[in-house]
Amino acid sequence: MTARIGGKGGGKGGGGKSAGKARPSGRNLAVRVHTARRRKNSSTRWLQRQLNDPYVIAAKKDGYRSRAAYKLLQLDERFGLLKKGQAVVDLGAAPGGWTQVLLQVLGRKSTILAVDVNEMEPIGGCQTLMGDVMELETEVAIRAALGGRADLVLSDMAPPATGHRATDHLRIIALAEAALDLARGVLAPGGSFVTKVWQGGTEQGLLADLKRDFAHVRHAKPEASRAGSAEMYVVATGYRGADDEIGDKLEQEEG
Repeated sequence: MTARIGGKGGGKGGGGKSAGKARPSGRNLAVRVHTARRRKNSSTRWLQRQLNDPYVIAAKKDGYRSRAAYKLLQLDERFGLLKKGQAVVDLGAAPGGWTQVLLQVLGRKSTILAVDVNEMEPIGGCQTLMGDVMELETEVAIRAALGGRADLVLSDMAPPATGHRATDHLRIIALAEAALDLARGVLAPGGSFVTKVWQGGTEQGLLADLKRDFAHVRHAKPEASRAGSAEMYVVATGYRGADDEIGDKLEQEEG
């Protein structure tokens, strides 16, 4: 596992002074892609979709590393998740679109920890950590890097698609459960948790855990999610605190 501490100078791909717009503005001319001799039809369709995707175009204009930045902007617009000076853990952060939004909205006095199983190019003003959330040592490293409790844990993690719907569903639920386990260990009471799932329903066990641990649990599909995508997000707010924290608080009040 490796950890990198970004400088405060707003390095390559760093966040700006204020958050960007949550939606693309203006119209773009459609680009038609012709099938090349060695290119598969599916590759041609993907390329044409990318070149004509308004969020891909907007991301390039706005300096975001990925179109996913607009998903977080839209989730924040609806749920008011991001506040100045927060401590936030960004799971599945690479290539860094959500991290850039966090830097823009939260400001330089916040604590932002970007975590991914793959190496991510550092972004000035935040910490980057490479590790697998399924491993205990990653949680230990996250706790050490935070130096305290987090206000928000975000997970945009998704497994590589196999094409088998049931398998893909089980794999992303496993990642969501791992993210929730980690959130329980680092969130401050009153904190929030967001995780990606596939449409088709959040597993009942996971949903029950979320409703037990958080005051409010809602599902959302940002406009920036592609129409044909099965992804959606579970947004849980008002963390009740771990059992031991609640017990400690009750003991203090009784004393």
